[in-house]
Amino acid sequence: MTVTSRLVVDRPAGSRHPRTPQAVYPVDYGYLEGTVAADGDGVDVFRGSAVGAGVVGFFVTVDPGKRDVEVKVLIDCTADEIDRVRRLLDDVLGIGGLLVRRYVETATA
Repeated sequence: MTVTSRLVVDRPAGSRHPRTPQAVYPVDYGYLEGTVAADGDGVDVFRGSAVGAGVVGFFVTVDPGKRDVEVKVLIDCTADEIDRVRRLLDDVLGIGGLLVRRYVETATA
């Protein structure tokens, strides 16, 4: 059985965080419609430019200010985009996170 949720992008790449204007989203950011995360909102998603790559990993974040822990899914993100998302989370928003990459088996010659 395959279950899907529609991605709602409420902060397109290049837009600013509503409460932290110095934070600019390097890729699309939104949530999965019909899901519920620990904060009561939909599961957060960063979507990059590697169309068709699917889920490439996720960040487990800790926000001391809000006193919550969340999972933020990385979909279609390149390695550079993942690094830029990490810098946004760690350096700009100050909510640090643990990156967990999806293991992708590659063929060797």
